[in-house]
Amino acid sequence: MASVFYNAAKKKLCDGTIEWLSDTIKCALVGSGYTPNADHEFMSEITDSPTAELSGTGYVGGFNGSGRKTLASKAINVDNANDRAEFDAADLTWSGINAGTVEYLVLLVEVTTDADSHLICAIDVSSFVTNGGDLTVTWNNEGIFQLT
Repeated sequence: MASVFYNAAKKKLCDGTIEWLSDTIKCALVGSGYTPNADHEFMSEITDSPTAELSGTGYVGGFNGSGRKTLASKAINVDNANDRAEFDAADLTWSGINAGTVEYLVLLVEVTTDADSHLICAIDVSSFVTNGGDLTVTWNNEGIFQLT
């Protein structure tokens, strides 16, 4: 499945409910127990499936779990040549992770529970198997996602 940008996130980025630069935005590792749907709005729609978010060595899922990484050095850049805004952040690394197969990187704003934590997008990583080594996510040079 291709990557999904959640419909509610599009609105929330525009109306200020989600503030890319100031909100705590995290990346969750999600497996095949979840099928992305653009109509989903909250992280609980993922975590309601017990096999969706990864769990194991180097990754503890769930709200406030140690597995979800906080995005740092977030930036929004304007690319006039390509008529878009680019949303970016520093690359992420999970050390010594052996928690299953990653199908999607899910970006979310973690609030007070998974039931009110806003989904932003699910990025298809095509079945990356964790095996006890480090998992590094290197974002695209043109940003994690773009608004055109």
